[in-house]
Amino acid sequence: MDKDLGKVLGKGFDSSAVAFLRDGELALEACVVTIGAFDGVHRGHQELLRQTIAAAQCRGVPSVVYTFDPPPKVYFGQAEPLISLREKLVRIATFAPDHIVVADFNELYVRRTAADFLAELRLLHPHEVIVGEDFRFGSCKGGTARLLRQHFNTRILPPVRCGNGEIVSSSRIRNLRRSGLAAAASALENWRDIVTAPPANRSGLAQLEVISP
Repeated sequence: MDKDLGKVLGKGFDSSAVAFLRDGELALEACVVTIGAFDGVHRGHQELLRQTIAAAQCRGVPSVVYTFDPPPKVYFGQAEPLISLREKLVRIATFAPDHIVVADFNELYVRRTAADFLAELRLLHPHEVIVGEDFRFGSCKGGTARLLRQHFNTRILPPVRCGNGEIVSSSRIRNLRRSGLAAAASALENWRDIVTAPPANRSGLAQLEVISP
């Protein structure tokens, strides 16, 4: 485990089942990888995790979750984080991927081009890359999910929607919190159901329909 990430997680966290690394530290012969900010690890993120881990198990290769700290929108001052880095890592680890990679999203990282990111991704030799349709990467958001598809076997998942058809997103959760609708925001995160479920049932719970305002 990366020492800095070990400090973030603290002594009370059992990291034996998941490898935590910084960007550029991981090289694999094969894997299935999902990439995203995962701020809040809400129902949309949970679906990415579920699909990634299931695909990796089906192929018999490791599963990798690649994320950023802080989330890009937070770095650029466009939003406040929904949860701390520790909480995000704990929530992702609950789904039991094999590896969690955390990129330090700073001034240097922001200058990386889409080609730089693709080169790093090649070190993982992914059999499949799974992302949301709004995923962007590289300086000035020059890389898109469709660009990924030109270089890797890429599955682009549609957004998860709540009962009234609205997209489940970190921005929507923030807006609900600001409006004092904490219960509705919590329903979109779907976290209480996840942590109280037996480990074998957690993947299925990511698909539960949630009715919200």
